[in-house]
Amino acid sequence: MNLPNLLTILRIFFVPLLVAALLMESHTVHVGSLTLDHAWVALAIFLAAACTDLLDGYLARRWGQITTVGTLLDPIADKLLISAALISLVQIHVVDAWLVILIIAREFAVTGLRSIAAEAGYTIQASDLGKTKMLSQVIAISLLVVSMRLPSWRGLADLWLGLVVFFAVASAVGYFWKFWRKVDDKIKRRRRAELLRIERRQRRQAARTASKPAAPGGI
Repeated sequence: MNLPNLLTILRIFFVPLLVAALLMESHTVHVGSLTLDHAWVALAIFLAAACTDLLDGYLARRWGQITTVGTLLDPIADKLLISAALISLVQIHVVDAWLVILIIAREFAVTGLRSIAAEAGYTIQASDLGKTKMLSQVIAISLLVVSMRLPSWRGLADLWLGLVVFFAVASAVGYFWKFWRKVDDKIKRRRRAELLRIERRQRRQAARTASKPAAPGGI
């Protein structure tokens, strides 16, 4: 197994640690002479996991180590990390549940759409909005965790969360529009080809009929 894939798997292992750190309210961690609140520990874990997301893709492309396993695990690891963080923040009453449901539902919808598109012979690449959405999610969750201990940051955190919802909905609409347009074009081309085949068949039949010798007339 190569290093990019190991980083992706490491990101998955960060998920339960992140959930534990977020849900352990009123707990502190002692690192030498330094005492860290559980929120700061959760932030450090989340940022470390987010860094592996940037690093594994970069290394895989640079070293030419893009594999089927990595292609499969990378988006799963991303969705696990973001979903676990948001659900944990709902549990400790930092984020409204309906916003998290909207964001996670978008992930399921786009993943299902990609599967349907793949069966139809199409590959839906990540759009610019989709990539921006991932970055905005990391920033928003980081700010929300910081606001647990610095309430003055809550307004900025809510603003970024609003951007996450916007990018999530806008990118989902873009994916669905692109896919259905391709499917519609494919259906139109198929129907056009069928009409051409029917027309050629009718012409051949008419030509055969015209080439047949006329029956001799009776007296």
